[in-house]
Order: sequence, then C-alpha cells, then structure tokens
Amino acid sequence: MSIFIDKETRLVVQGITGRDGSFHTRQMIEYGTQVVAGVTPGKGGQRFDDSVPILNTVERAVSDEGANTSVIYVPPAFAADAIFEAADAGIEFIVCITEGIPVLDMMRVRPYVMEKGARLLGPNCPGLISPGKSKVGIIPGEITHAGPVGLVSRSGTLTYEVVHKLATSDIGTTTCVGIGGDPINGTNFIDCLAAFEADPETEAIVVIGEIGGTDEQEAARYVKEKVTKPVVGFIAGQTAPPGRRMGHAGAIISGSAGTAEEKIQTFEENGVGVAQRPVDVVGLIRDVL
Repeated sequence: MSIFIDKETRLVVQGITGRDGSFHTRQMIEYGTQVVAGVTPGKGGQRFDDSVPILNTVERAVSDEGANTSVIYVPPAFAADAIFEAADAGIEFIVCITEGIPVLDMMRVRPYVMEKGARLLGPNCPGLISPGKSKVGIIPGEITHAGPVGLVSRSGTLTYEVVHKLATSDIGTTTCVGIGGDPINGTNFIDCLAAFEADPETEAIVVIGEIGGTDEQEAARYVKEKVTKPVVGFIAGQTAPPGRRMGHAGAIISGSAGTAEEKIQTFEENGVGVAQRPVDVVGLIRDVL
C-alpha cells in the first residue's frame, strides 16, 4: 500500500500553465499520475498538451473531473488563496509546492484547512511519491523504487539523496513524503508516522530532520509511545552556527532545543537509530528489516 496517494488519486494542478506547473505536470503524467484537470483563472476551456482540460476554478475540477487531490504551483502572493479555494471545493488532499508564503498567511490557512476536513502537505515542500503508483510534486520518479520503507523528511535535497540510496540498494520505499521546512506547515512528522504505522506494507520508517524547532523531538517521543515498527533517522545541520538560518525558514537555532545535538540525543533516548551521514541510513535500515 502507500500513504496519502495511490493509483486512485485524481489530481488537479493549480497553476498548470505557469513555468513550474507545466513542467512538473508533464513529469507527473509521464510517471503515471492521473492528472484530470488544471486550473488557471481566465484560461478555462483550453487544454494542456491537448489532453488535460484547463478550468477556471477548482470547484469545476471537482464537480466535472472528480478531482480529489490538488497540487499548487502559484506565486507566494496567491498561494494562500489557492489553498483556500481547494479546501472550499472539497479537495481532500492539498499539496503546496510554493515557497516563500508569508507566515501570517499560513497562520490563517492551516486552521481553515483542518476545519474543512482536508489535509495540507507543505508549503515549501517537494511533495510526495508512492513508487509505481503516483507522484504529486517535484520528486524525480527515476530515483525511486518500490519497497518496504516509509520516508518522511523536512529537507527536499536529503529526501532525494536518501530515497535514491534506498532504491539503488534494492530496498525501496512505500511512500516518500517531503513535509517542508517552513515554521508552519500542514502535515508534520507525527502525521506521517501514524500513517506509516497503519500501512501494512511499510515495515520500517526513515525520519530526516534538521535543526530548528522541536518537531523532531516530539516525533521521537511519539515513536516510543505509539510506533511498533523500527524507525531510523538523520539530522541535518550539525555544523550550523547558533542564531543563523540554514536552508529552510524553520531551520534556525534558538536555544538548546533546536540544536542537532539535542535532537540526536532525543532520537537515541527514544529508540530511534541515528545515522551520522545520509548514506548511513541504508545500513541502519538493513539492520532492522
């Protein structure tokens, strides 16, 4: 199985005619994702690459094409409104790739989406992929391989590195999820851990964290209390100086709780094996499978 997306996912692309939206729509279609519609206000009635209908609203994508999932490639100034529109239209799963969305916007968006009963992944994330089933976002399909490991990561680049190492080691993944590194996002480590725990095909889980905040510590404690499957992890930013933002907007150390050392210690105290380098994740996974 997989989490959040599968072969039944019916995707609408918000911002399908933009540079990023059009490029990645072609990649998703080539991978086998069911892209049933695109939305660009004012361009309704056209078709993308002579196949995907372009509509003016997400509501039409739901009512006319049966869309149940949305991926958003629109500029930061309009991304919050795009998320609101998807939630209002009844989309069950919203993936926002856009980076640079103001924190104030996300403070309004997150509770609204939850109130509507939808799930938001992102913003500022690479999306997710279930190898051989569906991909929503920008994770390259060619670096993945189906297998028994669930992977959740705050870092897009490290997501690619680790999932590729697992694939080339003949281990593979059930689903690879990039949750994004912004201070406020829609889906966190614990959400993904719970989903992987419930997935019968996921036999082990990889958690890739980074400096800043306390999400990794909370995830580690959740693992000890609720997760029966083996979990291994890696923390990025071990050499980052305190007080300086490294990479994601949420990756800033403010006090001891956000340091790599504190996160690694909490992982180890709660039974999560910690890799010293991203490549070492493969060895830790082999040990627990």
